[in-house]
Amino acid sequence: MKRFIGSIIMLLSAAVIPFTGTAQEAVPVTEIPVLTTSAGQSADVNTLNVILDQAKVKYDYCDVPTTEMISNGVGLSGAKSGKGFHVKVKTDLEKFPSGTPYKTIIFAIGASLKGMGASGLTVEDEINRISSIIEHCKSNGIFIVAVHAGGESKRGAAGSHNERMIDAVAPFADYIIVVNDSNKDGRFTKIANNKNIPLSEVKYALNIVGIVKKMFKE
Repeated sequence: MKRFIGSIIMLLSAAVIPFTGTAQEAVPVTEIPVLTTSAGQSADVNTLNVILDQAKVKYDYCDVPTTEMISNGVGLSGAKSGKGFHVKVKTDLEKFPSGTPYKTIIFAIGASLKGMGASGLTVEDEINRISSIIEHCKSNGIFIVAVHAGGESKRGAAGSHNERMIDAVAPFADYIIVVNDSNKDGRFTKIANNKNIPLSEVKYALNIVGIVKKMFKE
């Protein structure tokens, strides 16, 4: 895993490609504090976290946060990483002390049966968990961003694990970001159009760095 994350960091650090995404809508501006999490427990959430690091946006991260942890705000109730459970608190605690309510949650969409198994989750468990978080966000005015950066490798036939994770998050998001290879069939475009959700589509995952900078513009 450390090698995987290191490879992402090297790729993004070496790249100087500006944001050249084809955005159907202007990039919406949202606020920090922000929490990153996974929808499907794939390694794509590591890519998402590196993107925020490169954009110099501070964040908290948990792969399987509960709604109670999210309700308790920055610091995730003081939770610590353990077997099948990972937490990072990178928010600037001087600006946003522990307990400050989250303003934004970013989901990295992509299913991994191995990842879900390591967290003790079935596919149904994961979908139910995601649904409860989204309901909490809607009830508490937390801006939801859905990111699909895994390309074709995190897509599949209708009803597959990956497609079910998309169904669980994308139609309920306030903003969707995808790479071209994730949207070859126009699935995300259709969701965005049907639900009137702003959508940005970029060529490479590293282009999302520029979008994140625009999204959290102060």
